[in-house]
Amino acid sequence: MTSGWFQRTIALPARSRGSYLITDTIINELPELRGYKTGLLHLFIQHTSCALSLNENWDEDVRADMSDALDRIVPEDKEGKFYRHSAEGLDDMPGSMAVTQAHVKSALVGASITIPITNGRLNTGTWQGIWYLEFRAHKHARKVVATIQGEKA
Repeated sequence: MTSGWFQRTIALPARSRGSYLITDTIINELPELRGYKTGLLHLFIQHTSCALSLNENWDEDVRADMSDALDRIVPEDKEGKFYRHSAEGLDDMPGSMAVTQAHVKSALVGASITIPITNGRLNTGTWQGIWYLEFRAHKHARKVVATIQGEKA
């Protein structure tokens, strides 16, 4: 058995604000996973106004609940009282600091996740899936760098 590394950048479809299950997209874009007996898949999203998470993969209400909870934790700022950053514009929500709000949410959730690989498959829990959380109102195309490290089969 030999050790190996592999890396690919995956383009995600443009999406507006929300939480999206992308497990199948990641698996379909990485057929190389099947060539690893044991290892790690590291996913890193190259943007500061979205995030990646490992969470519930069956009930769509969980994704809506997550978006609602993050909106309560990091509220919209229509009056400009909470956030100072506005160099990137106000997004498409007049009077709000949507970009700053997106950056705070991204920092809270995180830009990367790591998942074990066992016998050529992602070794997630029964109800776990890979989420892409978009925090901007307008649709944005995003890129995820996928890095595989491990023992090849």
